[in-house]
Amino acid sequence: MRGIRVQQLFLLLPVLLLVCVSTICAQISSQSQQRTITADKKAPEDNTPLTTFEEEIRAKRMIKLAEKEHEDNLKRAREISQIGQDLKAGLNNTTAAVKPDPKKVDRLEKLTKKIRGEAGGEDDDVQIIDAPADIPAAVNQIADAADKLSKDVQKTPRQVVSAAVIDRANTLLQLVKILRGFIH
Repeated sequence: MRGIRVQQLFLLLPVLLLVCVSTICAQISSQSQQRTITADKKAPEDNTPLTTFEEEIRAKRMIKLAEKEHEDNLKRAREISQIGQDLKAGLNNTTAAVKPDPKKVDRLEKLTKKIRGEAGGEDDDVQIIDAPADIPAAVNQIADAADKLSKDVQKTPRQVVSAAVIDRANTLLQLVKILRGFIH
């Protein structure tokens, strides 16, 4: 009787060993998949150290993201300049006192705030030395400020925080605020 139990134990031992090994393999595979999924996100949730390959992939991804954000910022700068010129042309093409398109003014303000934010700037009221006295003067100053801001953004490298860009953006936003005072 005792010989049968020992024999059963020896038969059961490999099965038990096989179950343990398969459970461990499944856990390792699950952790590996979790790590792959979290590597695509901003920050992994586990504290396991990254391999050199994973660090390199993450660094390349961050560089591509920074390049894309910089390219988007350049597009915003070109659009700001274009909107400023459109506002100026719209005002020059009419003989009657016509108000600028509020949608263009809103878009100009939104893009300028985005550029200022990307440059690391914050909301700061700027004193305009030669403040415009009417809508045409405000639009002309906006067009000039938009063009200068666009040029500053385009010549600023991706890795540089430019105080000039922040100042120009704040000046442009202050001019937009003045223009809105004339419109409303």
